[in-house]
Order: sequence, then structure tokens, then C-alpha cells
Amino acid sequence: MKFRTFRRHLREGSKNIIRNGWMTIASVGAVTTTLILVGVFLALVMNLNEMANNIENDVEIKTLIDLTAEEEDILALGEQIEQIDGVESTAFSSNNDELQGLIDSMGEEGEAWQLYEQDNPLSHAYIVRAEFPEDTERIATEIASFNHVQEVNFGQDVVDKLFQFNNYARIIGLVLVIALVFTAIFLISNTIKITIMARSTEIGIQKLVGATNGFIRWPFFIEGLLLGILGSIIPITVIAGGYYYLETNFGHQISLSFVELLPFNPFAWQLSIMILGIGTVIGIWGSVMSVRKFLKV
Repeated sequence: MKFRTFRRHLREGSKNIIRNGWMTIASVGAVTTTLILVGVFLALVMNLNEMANNIENDVEIKTLIDLTAEEEDILALGEQIEQIDGVESTAFSSNNDELQGLIDSMGEEGEAWQLYEQDNPLSHAYIVRAEFPEDTERIATEIASFNHVQEVNFGQDVVDKLFQFNNYARIIGLVLVIALVFTAIFLISNTIKITIMARSTEIGIQKLVGATNGFIRWPFFIEGLLLGILGSIIPITVIAGGYYYLETNFGHQISLSFVELLPFNPFAWQLSIMILGIGTVIGIWGSVMSVRKFLKV
């Protein structure tokens, strides 16, 4: 395509937006509202996904070692665990470490356990982390089959429910985002359809003098692209500004051990690029759908 021809298409697509007047404003407004909802859901989904990853990565397999195991048996067990496929790390925790952890976790009530410091009844343990959280159960089952293993704990019921909840949350969030995107596509598609119907006579004349379908379609393609970009500007500003305010003023109140807002930079830039990309795709796709269905020349 020659630059002069492309410049003509760009000029015509821009004119279409001005000609449509209130329809353009209504369409951009609807797309803006939709993209704000999409952006909010994306921000929630991305933060929930980060939270889910943090929780999943905190899942540990505690392997209690038999009290009768000798030092060489304990070392051999550690080597066996490290050789399991999918194990990311293995850390030894002595019975003194276990007792101190128990005392610290119980606060004032833990002081009663200090009586056992001289005659510690707890077992040594290995704290094992899986490279991929979904391998936790498989690794725990394999460890349980080794000699000198007294017990293996990883909270199976809680872990299974956690993984299930995380998967549902991700799927539901993705479905909602996709539904909102298709709503915006429908709105832009209708706007361009009205433009095509209003200019049917002009389009027919262009066809009669030899204009190709591609030549006629390009201005509408650019119109949809511009509508998508225009509809992205306000959502990016609102969501980036709102997220900055939320993180700055309430981030410290929200932050817990595994619940923490993603940092504004680079999250805001990533989200802005995603919204702009979605707006662009919405505009292009809406244009293509309209031209294919309603351009009768």
C-alpha cells in the first residue's frame, strides 16, 4: 500500500469519527466504561494470582524423622529426599529448632514448653519445598515410603482446597474479563455498522468506479482502531491513578504475610499496556466483524 493511499485511509477513518458525532461519543463512552471494568478485574485477577502464587509457594512438606534414627541415617534420608524429582529445596530442622519454633508460635502459652528444653521430646525434621506446588502431594507420598520417616505433614486437605480455590478464582476472573471484552467489541461493531449503513450510497458509488473491497474497508478498520485507542485513555488514567492512591495510602494496611499489593511500578505500566492492547484489539475486531457482516457492495 502506498503511503499516499494509507494517508487517505487514515484521513477518512478520522473523519468518520467526527461525522458520527454523538454515536462516536456514546461508543467511546461505552468502551471506556467497559475497559474500566476490564482494567479493575485485571488488577484484581493479577493481584489474586500473585497472592495465590505466594500461598502456593509457602506450602511446605514437614518430614518428621524417627526418634531411633542415627546421625548417618538422618543424612542418608536427606540425600534421598534431595534426589526426588521436583524437590526444590531441603532444609534440616533439629528438634531444638522445632521446640523453639513451637514456643515462638504459641506466644505466652509457649513458655510452658520451655520446661522440655533439657529433655526435648520432639523429632528432628526435614522441611521440603516442591519446585512446582502441584507436585507437593506426590513428593510427600514418596517421602513417606522411605526408612526412618516417622510422619509426613503438608496439610493435604487444606492444600487441595487451596489449589482448587485458586484455580476457580483464576478461571472466573478470566471469564469475566473475556465477557466484558466481547461486550465492548459488540458496541464498536454496532457503531461502525451504523456508519456503513448511513454511507451505503457513497460506498456503492466507490464500488462502481472500481474501488476494491479492501480500499473501502480500510477507513472503517482505522475508525475502529481509533475508537479502541480513544476508549483506552480514560481507563488507563483512572485505574493507574486509583491504584497508586490505594497502594500509597492503604498498601501497608492490606499487606499481610501472603497478601500484598503488587508494586505500582512496573505493575501500572504492565496493566496500562494490557488495557491499551485490549482496546486496540477490540477496535480492530469490532471493525472487521462489522465490515464482514454489513458491508454489502
